[in-house]
Amino acid sequence: MTPRFTRSQLLILIAGVGLVVGVAAWALDASAVLATTAYGVLGIVIVVTAVDMVRDLMAGRWGLDLLAVIAMAATLAVEEYVAGLIIAVMLTGGEALEAWAARRATHELDTLLRRAPSYARRVDPRSGDVVEVPVDEVAVGDELLVRSSEILPVDGVLLSERAVIDESSVTGEPVPVTYAAGATLLSGTTNGTGTFTMRATRTAHDSQYASIVQLVEGAVASRAPMVRLADRYAVPFTALSLLIAGVAWYVSGDPVRFAEVLVVATPCPLLIAAPVAFMGGMSSAAKVNVIVKDGGVLETLARVRSVAFDKTGTLTQGRPEVSRVIARSRSAGDTLSLAAAAEQYSMHVFASPVVEAARRQGVALPHVESAEELATNGVLAHLVDGSSVRVGKPRFIEEAVGPLERPALEGGETAVYVSVDGEEAGVIVLSDPVRVEAPRTVQRLRELGVAQVALVTGDVAPTARSVADAVGIETVQAEMTPQRKVEVVHAMQPRPVLMVGDGINDAPVLAAADVGIALAGRGASAASESASAVVTSDDVARVATVVELSRGTVRVALQSIWLGISISIVLMLVAAFGYLPAVVGALLQEVVDLVAILSALRALGLHRRLRPSPATS
Repeated sequence: MTPRFTRSQLLILIAGVGLVVGVAAWALDASAVLATTAYGVLGIVIVVTAVDMVRDLMAGRWGLDLLAVIAMAATLAVEEYVAGLIIAVMLTGGEALEAWAARRATHELDTLLRRAPSYARRVDPRSGDVVEVPVDEVAVGDELLVRSSEILPVDGVLLSERAVIDESSVTGEPVPVTYAAGATLLSGTTNGTGTFTMRATRTAHDSQYASIVQLVEGAVASRAPMVRLADRYAVPFTALSLLIAGVAWYVSGDPVRFAEVLVVATPCPLLIAAPVAFMGGMSSAAKVNVIVKDGGVLETLARVRSVAFDKTGTLTQGRPEVSRVIARSRSAGDTLSLAAAAEQYSMHVFASPVVEAARRQGVALPHVESAEELATNGVLAHLVDGSSVRVGKPRFIEEAVGPLERPALEGGETAVYVSVDGEEAGVIVLSDPVRVEAPRTVQRLRELGVAQVALVTGDVAPTARSVADAVGIETVQAEMTPQRKVEVVHAMQPRPVLMVGDGINDAPVLAAADVGIALAGRGASAASESASAVVTSDDVARVATVVELSRGTVRVALQSIWLGISISIVLMLVAAFGYLPAVVGALLQEVVDLVAILSALRALGLHRRLRPSPATS
């Protein structure tokens, strides 16, 4: 229990007891006791609130508690003690009410945190005994036993012949997936009915679910900038309230009228509605497998006018396979052998398929003395026999061999060029199919008001153009370095700009965009760390979904704010004409608070009203 929460509880207790004593004193006509209680309780609440106000002002935040302080002081001045005590209870209880609403709104985020695995069953390699150990003690290479219905503690590979895994908590896919021996398994997913063994390939700290938990913890701790938007209503709302109260006092000549107006001008709806709506929106996003790191991301996403997509793994499936090898100065087998030898040292998405293709074909790989990966270009490897091998983009190969003959490519195909000792050895063509849901995702974004959609990729122009045509994108920026990607996104208009990517090379541009969304359905990457939001399922359609959800969240927040303002203004006008006693006004203000909170909590159900994902429609 934090000191701040303890202080809140104490203030609520003081105000509550004060109200009970004050009402009893009023009923028994004990005016001295009523006045003493009111001055004591309201004095404490006013001083504490004033101190908080000063701290907020020093931090650059203009809050709305000023109205509550003036209203309580006014009730003391005109001897409306019971009304003042009701305001004190309302104000001190507001923080507890907000905390409850926020906990309700963050339920889905908290659920993810609670699901984090805490232990693992490690198999002793010597005795075969199974020992339960804290998940943090699991090392790479450990053999683990996972029983029925248990959560997988770390990422790993399946050792048993078969396993049925429920991945819905991580990928969003509702149907359990059946895996065979050697398959990659993700932490945080749930085992089905059979016990199996797996080998850890990552520690708990580096595993998929740990990265999601870290994102969620940051999301729960964030303060939505929409709260600052609500604070910006403080000045005009305060001025209008004081104006109505002042005019009512002047026209009626009764200072009690001033207090009656300010009693219903207390600002709790504005203070509570916005943060509750945004936390509800973040919870709804988590329901559709999008972790939003900061509440303000929703506000920016709601205004997005331009979107830039990376290609490989974003608009395409990110699981390329070698479709054919074109021989030049070397045979197809030699070309594949040379490329695989060099690609062993690359982190690029095309490296693993080349190496796997060589292994499947039983091609012997030459020994490599040294290798260097040149970002966005390819790999330069030196073999033990003295040969120099280049694998990568055409311009990288042309530096060594001169102009190249580029093969015709079909949609989703990419060419990797290979040279050895100044000669073009051959070309490896890989096929990476366009995601089924990608065309509809681009269309949905346009329907949501996005004016500019571009493909920004490091891949060659013909490949980029074929993918762009397949998904309905007109603007293509190909053969981009990470720095050039940043420059292109910075120059895009209209703004704000959303960048969507999935790889290590996307990290700089994801951080540079107004909003960056990383696709991390099959594992964490640098992209996830630098992005504003992370899609934890392997589904690019979630990008359009979270944009639509963000617009709904902002709409709910604004509606809740204006609902509170409108009702308060009506009550102030009623009070200004003398038809709303201070005590009744204070009680009605509690109703206004509840209405604003319930309105804001509608954001919790936004995910239920979204259009079906293109992948499933």
